[in-house]
Parts: sequence; C-alpha cells; structure tokens
Amino acid sequence: MLAFSPRISVAELVERYYASLYRYAYRLSGSQADAEDLTQETFLRATAKLGQLRDADKVRAWLYSILRHAYLQRQRSAPQTHHVSLDDLFDVAEEVPDPLPELDAEALRKALDDLPEPHRTAVLLYYFEELSYREIAEVLDVPIGTVMSRLARARGYLKARLLTSEAVASSPKGRSADGL
Repeated sequence: MLAFSPRISVAELVERYYASLYRYAYRLSGSQADAEDLTQETFLRATAKLGQLRDADKVRAWLYSILRHAYLQRQRSAPQTHHVSLDDLFDVAEEVPDPLPELDAEALRKALDDLPEPHRTAVLLYYFEELSYREIAEVLDVPIGTVMSRLARARGYLKARLLTSEAVASSPKGRSADGL
C-alpha cells in the first residue's frame, strides 16, 4: 500500500490525499468554499492526531473519517433541511431499462442531496471515491452489513427517483450494472 517512514509527514498526506478528500468534501457540501475549508480542517485535525494513527495502511479511511466528522459538526450547527425517509422504500428496486437512459447531472446531485446523510455518505464513498465496504465501515464506524444496507436503500431510492422523474434525458447511454 503506502511506503511511509515510521513518522508519516503531513506533506506526504496532503500530496497523496488532498484531491480525493476535496472531491468528497465538495460532494458532501455542494460548495467549493466549504469543500476547501473542510479539506483544510481535515489536515489540521490529522496533524494534531497524527501520533494516534497506529496502522499506516488505514490512513485513507482515517482521513475520510476525520473529514466526515468535521462535516457533521458543521451540519449540526447549520439550520436543518428536510430529507426523505427511506423507510417506505422497498429494498429491491423495480426492473430498470437496459440500457439505462442518460441521467441529468443536476437531477442526480439533487437526488443525492435529498438522501439522509448516512446514506449519501455511503454512496459518495463507494461510487465516487471507490472505497471498499470495509473502508466505508471504518469511516462511518458501523458494521459492513449496515454499509451494504444503506447502499441498497440509497440505490433503490435513487433509481426510483431518477428513472421515474423528468431527470431522464432522451438519449440512451450504457451504464454499469448498478446504474450509478
């Protein structure tokens, strides 16, 4: 994985992980300024807690976890927004057309924003940052089964919302088997 010296340098962490942490922060916050602040705050917190990192192979999940906690702290102090409940959705989505139609990026962003934070975070980490179930479980501090459940519910919600809305464009385009 990573070839760190016994002491991990902050410069090495920034060089290796800044871009992916920034993308994740941007997808969480939806704002360039907030993403920059969250990414910087993540590295500041990581610098202060660098001595607590015991396994250099888990540095990526550790940084994502720090960023998520910083984001959640900001959300707690911000005015609350309305999110849809996933409890009323079936775990299995309806049959989807093959090939899947092209989706409008703005509609996808809005649908992601409507997901409750734990579900949105799981989707962002899995599909956009390509973390494994195990890494996501470490970031969220939940069992792997919870990660799988959140992803399944989120996929069902996103498929139902995006494939039945005006978000579907007229020209078809092939996608992955998951449709995301």
